[in-house]
Amino acid sequence: MDTYLNKPVVMTVSGKRIPIKGTLIDIGTDILVLHNGFQFLYVPLIHMQQLTRLPAFDSDFGIAPEPPLDPTTELSYRKVLLNAKGMFSELYIVGNHAVHGYITSIMNDFFVFYSPMFRSLYVSMRHLKTLIPYDPETTPYALEQEKFPINPSPTSLARTFDQQLKKFEGEFVVLDLGEHPGKIGLLKSVKGNLIELVSADGYSTFIHLDHVKTIHRP
Repeated sequence: MDTYLNKPVVMTVSGKRIPIKGTLIDIGTDILVLHNGFQFLYVPLIHMQQLTRLPAFDSDFGIAPEPPLDPTTELSYRKVLLNAKGMFSELYIVGNHAVHGYITSIMNDFFVFYSPMFRSLYVSMRHLKTLIPYDPETTPYALEQEKFPINPSPTSLARTFDQQLKKFEGEFVVLDLGEHPGKIGLLKSVKGNLIELVSADGYSTFIHLDHVKTIHRP
């Protein structure tokens, strides 16, 4: 893909109905960067389904400014997360649903994202589709910084996503931003790769851990 650097491209991303268009700015070991004329989009390569050149008549994205994240000599997914820590960002995890807030902690295979809507959101790294960092002076919903401080959860963090879920056994949780009613309920158990969730009707639903994108406690 190096031949497409600084060229206009169109990319199909897992879970997104509309392809992403922009100038290919950088390519790392497991992530790439596009600029769509307004924002920098960081997309993990695991979710890139297809990428190709854009025709000239559909490729006026202007000249990209300096990226908001500090440039690194070896671009990688984890380095992007570390650089974005504490910076107001927009995430796409579940479909076209955007989540706004701050990365507060980064563990082995998940990170914690603090937002006004979900508070502490635990995100599996394998399911992040796109990260869009905002200008450093920007705050969520134009709130003054003192009215929206970054408040990491007091919960002790585990090293891995499955161990973190284990800590929430016996608590009411919401999986995958509540996109499906069957993913809201009492987290009864986490055994191996299976989660048992008790829904409002009292029946258990079993979900494979690989398909859990996010978890939060309302």
